[in-house]
Amino acid sequence: MQLVIGNKNYSSWSMRPWILLRHFEISFEEIRIPLFTEGYEIELSRYSPTLKVPVLLDGENRIWDSLAILEYVSEKYLKGLALPKDLNTRALCRSYCSEMHAGFMEIRSQMPMNCRARKEIEFTPEVLTQCKRLDQLWAEARSRHCSRGSYLFGDFSLADCMFAPMAMRFRTYGVKISDTSQAYLDFLLENPAILQWQESASKELEILPDYEIGLDLSL
Repeated sequence: MQLVIGNKNYSSWSMRPWILLRHFEISFEEIRIPLFTEGYEIELSRYSPTLKVPVLLDGENRIWDSLAILEYVSEKYLKGLALPKDLNTRALCRSYCSEMHAGFMEIRSQMPMNCRARKEIEFTPEVLTQCKRLDQLWAEARSRHCSRGSYLFGDFSLADCMFAPMAMRFRTYGVKISDTSQAYLDFLLENPAILQWQESASKELEILPDYEIGLDLSL
């Protein structure tokens, strides 16, 4: 099995299936293609029909959407373990994943993922509204499921994979949220797979100017 990804520092969509596979210790070969570099589209066209990452190659199967990859891996390799067992909780978890998959466009455009940076930016009203919605989602899930464990729905799930890049963004740009949500993000970012991703991201050499927005606080 092979997972085609982009830059670890910047590619939020690549991060999601990568941490699922690493968390559950599923063996795979990583194929990293630095995005927006000379010739990257030619290289990517060998694997991706959309010229986007990630892409999972598993035998004759080729899956090229993050959420589809997560569902495929959970079903084929984990017997559904990456989703809550209870039907109602599982449906809610999938709703969370779908909202993340389809929404929060202002955050994505104005707060690009940049794992190794600490930045200061001016938050627009639209971004603040979407940050508030994320805070609400996280706080509600943790309030309901805190007795089951420290991840969003208790045990580690696809929802944690989907929200991990947002956790990175909130840390990079210093977004203020409720104590309940912050405790969840702090715990999530200490996941060994996510720490491994961050370590690799910190060693990458590529600099993408469009992702390097805001005042650098790390200097």
